[in-house]
Amino acid sequence: LHDALPICEKKNRKIERSYEFDQIKMYVPGDDTRSINWKATSAISEIMVNHYEDERSQQIYSIIDKSRVMKMPFNGLNLVDYAINSTLAFSNIVLKKQDKAGLIIFSKKADAFLKADKGSRHLKRIIHSLYKENYDYSEANYEALYTRIRRSISNRALLFLYTNFDSISSLERSIPIFRIINKYHLLVVVFFNNTELEDYSKTKAKTVLDIYQQTIAKKILFEKKIIVKELNKHGIQAILCSPEDLSTNTINKYLELKSKGFI
Repeated sequence: LHDALPICEKKNRKIERSYEFDQIKMYVPGDDTRSINWKATSAISEIMVNHYEDERSQQIYSIIDKSRVMKMPFNGLNLVDYAINSTLAFSNIVLKKQDKAGLIIFSKKADAFLKADKGSRHLKRIIHSLYKENYDYSEANYEALYTRIRRSISNRALLFLYTNFDSISSLERSIPIFRIINKYHLLVVVFFNNTELEDYSKTKAKTVLDIYQQTIAKKILFEKKIIVKELNKHGIQAILCSPEDLSTNTINKYLELKSKGFI
């Protein structure tokens, strides 16, 4: 119970608000003395303070894993292609909701980073960053991803990580890093159901080999569901979906978290 309590509290933790500089104004009683602008004060011999406005726009980052596990093909595209297309649609919705959209693309290192921002020009920067990217099917380095996040994202943000897992053992190597990232940000891990494998598992077995292969297919599909439960157990949000439903599921999760006040 003691170990579970922090997880429960973590799941209900909201993203902290930040404040943006608005203007320098004359001090009036009640202003926070910590915001006194001493340079402006000395220049005009009047006490001047920095005024900040509550910044309601939140930082929303799409993080694309372009490592070996994202090479799997579906209907003429691979998982990286689906993640790229989904990120574009998702970022557009984020900007329309007056939040800030950002981007990280990584494999053995965090190759691309685009700081979260707003506006139509920023959407063009996202498009450029997405479609200039070259595939790199090495192993994913989550330690390098964590280092990039800690160095580059100062305020608490919502992070959608597009990746994939084929087994519980592959997840177990990543869980410690995910938990650390989720300590500072709200992490949503997005991974994929193998729809072709799912269809095959439902076909009628005709040979002993078919029975064996379908048993393996069902085991893989079952482990995908266990992975969702394992992530949730550690207070980490998860989306398991088919590649075709990726954009819809990601946008719906973002809107759900926003409506519940998590962001």
